[in-house]
Amino acid sequence: MAPQSSESAPKEERVTTTRPLQPTSDKPSGPRSRKGVETRARLVTAAKEVFEQDGFLDARISDIADRAGLSHGSFYHYFESKEEVFREVAAEVEARLSAPMNVILDPSSSASPHQRIREAMRLHLESYRDEARIMAVIEQVSRFDSEVGSSRFERHREYLKWVADSILNLQRHGLVDAAIDPTITAAALGSMTYRFPELWFVQGLIDCEFDEGVEQLTNVFVNAPGLDRSE
Repeated sequence: MAPQSSESAPKEERVTTTRPLQPTSDKPSGPRSRKGVETRARLVTAAKEVFEQDGFLDARISDIADRAGLSHGSFYHYFESKEEVFREVAAEVEARLSAPMNVILDPSSSASPHQRIREAMRLHLESYRDEARIMAVIEQVSRFDSEVGSSRFERHREYLKWVADSILNLQRHGLVDAAIDPTITAAALGSMTYRFPELWFVQGLIDCEFDEGVEQLTNVFVNAPGLDRSE
């Protein structure tokens, strides 16, 4: 194919997405009204849909604005770049995936630890399955966007500390194997919790019924620290 002429009509840039340089005072300061908050939320929702459809590199700000029902220029009132809105999308999705784990430590629950772990695994896997398309993009972008990677690392670090503290507390009460190292066990369980759904729902390397996947993940999570399996 012959090289494109330098006189060809310009196309929208797909990789460099940062807003053209403006005076510092003209940078977006975020929505200050209820309408502004709602508009920003529309942009985040639209961006998620575009990223799911086109991936990160091929997604265009004009497409995000169009899907949100806004002008191209309106986008820059709320976000400075495609990277910035993607980071917000990623943070919201990661927060939704982490929320089900609160079921395990719910002080109002009368369920056994085994039952709570099973319910948390089910909710977590359901959430990941629903978000599989955007998670595939987040996994990819986290490998070259340091901010997305750092944010995910910090969230995983907090999760691992929470699991390690929970194991240590259970050891003090004689409910799990005293010989295991809480930090190492938490890292192993945390890696499984994050990696297993990716292999299953994004890469398609696991072929099983949903309920079976939930039960097997629960079994490993319960058996690894030697937790009582009674219902």
